[in-house]
Amino acid sequence: MQKFTHTSGIAPLAMSLAVAAFLAAGTAATPGFAQEKAKQAATNPATSMKPETVDQRIAQLRRDLKITQSQESDWRAVADAMKANADDMHKLVEQTRSEAPKAQRTAVEDLETYRKFAQAHADGLQKLTEAFTALYNAMTPEQKANADQVFRNFEHQRPRSQS
Repeated sequence: MQKFTHTSGIAPLAMSLAVAAFLAAGTAATPGFAQEKAKQAATNPATSMKPETVDQRIAQLRRDLKITQSQESDWRAVADAMKANADDMHKLVEQTRSEAPKAQRTAVEDLETYRKFAQAHADGLQKLTEAFTALYNAMTPEQKANADQVFRNFEHQRPRSQS
């Protein structure tokens, strides 16, 4: 697995949010992994894609980043991207569930399902990164330092992959 490095806090938070959305949707293709992540998402509000949970996550991030009134329009774009990503992932989950139960999918269908989720994940990460970059660029140096720390803390809360 490739390890990504970064020079600012934007990438880790964006990746963390996207990964949370991705895992909450039960998107992994391998049967054991998908089942385990689906169970975790069902019992963990931090990765739930329920609208109130997404709204709570957005509100918490807004507080943590100390968004000012003058940054409101840039912040709104970030919040809208987060909501749109959650909506897109929810729609993809519903579509996948309606097509065929996992137990009835062929290996090729399972891989195609994984590809669709990975693409949605990448597209959502792109939208979120673009929106957040504009906000980050509008922050004061103190806010940027705070944002970098918020992102580092968020990243450390994620489970580490076993390489």
